[in-house]
Amino acid sequence: MSDRKRSTALALASALAAAAVLLAAPAAHADVVDVAYDCKTPIGDKSAVSPIDIKAVKEGDGYKLTMSFQKGVSSSPVELGKGAMSPSAVILVGGAEKASVPVSGPPNPEAVPANTPIKITDLSGTYTPKKSGKVTFTAGVLTIKALGTTTTCTPGNSPKPSLELDVTGSAPSGSGDSAGTEDTLPQTGPTDSALALGTLGGTVLLSGAAGVLWLTRRGQRARS
Repeated sequence: MSDRKRSTALALASALAAAAVLLAAPAAHADVVDVAYDCKTPIGDKSAVSPIDIKAVKEGDGYKLTMSFQKGVSSSPVELGKGAMSPSAVILVGGAEKASVPVSGPPNPEAVPANTPIKITDLSGTYTPKKSGKVTFTAGVLTIKALGTTTTCTPGNSPKPSLELDVTGSAPSGSGDSAGTEDTLPQTGPTDSALALGTLGGTVLLSGAAGVLWLTRRGQRARS
């Protein structure tokens, strides 16, 4: 096979791979959503609004969810020493299936002065879909434990989902859903999406290389 024909075959395979990536990438949509929390604290009822961001990363058969708070939602009348506060929350799954995903995070890495909004560390947990289709992720109840007390914060403004994506679930046999999870999820953000597309592109390019090999062998047979 001549160098010119080989270059043409490689260019064609790359073009087909790029088109396949665009068609194969699962849909994902994310928003930073303002969540108005109504908190029951040891010193009375409090309220605060925090923008919430939820991201998802494909891990095995499931997805690692990360819930980020851009503002504090509660405060303490006394200083909280380093590691004195432990946060956790629930992410509500809707759409193709209904579920609640518990997420938690590390204690506060630094002391929090009295009467200062408490910065919640990123909370994470794992979601493993059982059904295939479009699902949404919405901020649920936030729980803050500190100094032997518990503060419960409930979203009071019916917030919209922070993340929406297509998943392939692993349902019990006989349910009609295909087993296994083969999606590669584009994370939110341009860089993360590019990384996810790069993974998909690598998979498709393997097929493209096989096509080039077939073309090469065909050209050799034609010359013999």
